[in-house]
Amino acid sequence: MTQDFSARDPATLNTLEAVAAYLAAAFESGDADAMAVALAQVADSGGLDALAAAASLPRAQLADAMRAGEMSLDTTLAIMKVIDLHMP
Repeated sequence: MTQDFSARDPATLNTLEAVAAYLAAAFESGDADAMAVALAQVADSGGLDALAAAASLPRAQLADAMRAGEMSLDTTLAIMKVIDLHMP
């Protein structure tokens, strides 16, 4: 079953675990559009603070990069590392 990333309520993304699971599903989908939608939704979620802290990234810069879909490789790898460390 394919997850509809455009239908996700960002209010449900209020923990690092929820954000990690959501982003992992988006990355695993292999769909660039799904990844862009998921990143933008996480940028507006309550879990962004925890993700930024876990990835040792400035929150505001991370949010801006995620919304714009213009993350550096270093930022992307830092997020992927957090996702791997927090997968159930």
